[in-house]
Amino acid sequence: MLPKRSLVRIVRRPEGIIIDPTGKLAGRGAYLHNQRSCWERGLKGPLANALKAELTAQDRENLRAFAATLTDEQVTAEAENIG
Repeated sequence: MLPKRSLVRIVRRPEGIIIDPTGKLAGRGAYLHNQRSCWERGLKGPLANALKAELTAQDRENLRAFAATLTDEQVTAEAENIG
């Protein structure tokens, strides 16, 4: 099990799908690992299903932009620091 700090919360809000760095915004939320590969898989459909919403083109663009800032090594490095 990965620590919660290695997960990123995404929230469905009336203004659209947004990233919730605090984990406290109201709205239907879903979590993804802070790995680019996880985000790529999530954007193919599972994320929309978890949020019970259709992702608009703007939502996808915003989420892809955030995912581009991630690497696939972040989770692995954090998990090693715990063990």
